[in-house]
Amino acid sequence: MLPGDVVRFGPDEKHWHGASPDIAMSHIAIREELDGKVVEWMEQVSDEQYGR
Repeated sequence: MLPGDVVRFGPDEKHWHGASPDIAMSHIAIREELDGKVVEWMEQVSDEQYGR
C-alpha cells in the first residue's frame, strides 16, 4: 500500500490492520451494521507475527 491508497473489504472477508515495530499505519474505517452486528474480532497476532 502507498499513502493515499484505498483498500476495501467485503462483508465477511477476513483481513487485518497492520503495522510493524518500525512502520506505522493509520486508517479510517467506515462500517455498516448487518443484523445488529458490526464487527467480529479475529484471533490476536503473536509478537512474532507482529515483528514480521
